[in-house]
Amino acid sequence: MKLNELRDNAGARKKRMRVGRGIGSGKGKTGGRGVKGQTSRTGVAINGFEGGQMPLHRRLPKRGFNNIFRKEYSVVNLGMVQKAIDAGKIDTAQTIDVAVLAAAGLVGKVAKDGVRLLAKGELTAKANFAVAGASKSAVEAVEKLGGSVALPAGSADAAAA
Repeated sequence: MKLNELRDNAGARKKRMRVGRGIGSGKGKTGGRGVKGQTSRTGVAINGFEGGQMPLHRRLPKRGFNNIFRKEYSVVNLGMVQKAIDAGKIDTAQTIDVAVLAAAGLVGKVAKDGVRLLAKGELTAKANFAVAGASKSAVEAVEKLGGSVALPAGSADAAAA
């Protein structure tokens, strides 16, 4: 095979439909826009418009409060950590932090405000954690096995623990 013999697979690149190019094309005359009216004309972007009536999204009452400063944590359960330890993805000799959990595939690639440890499942191995947050029951479960949970100073979880 030579560079000048390279070709796309048959049907890999499909030509676009040229609308409004005569009746024989199948998309002539109105060009797929139907007949008359606002949407048949150019420059129309009617999202939520209801013909002058107050749109539904404005008729409904506003509810609740959306805190833009809210912290959003990735959640890791103790049971998931134990599975990763059993599979050999996490070494308990080193401190388990965000980087270790991400390498083991327990935390997604989306960078949130850190990892919060929860007590769902059972941990049987002694381990030391350095995470952004942890529930009281998760901290108790880790410390019962002789491990430790290091939380950043000033975090709500550190104040509660």
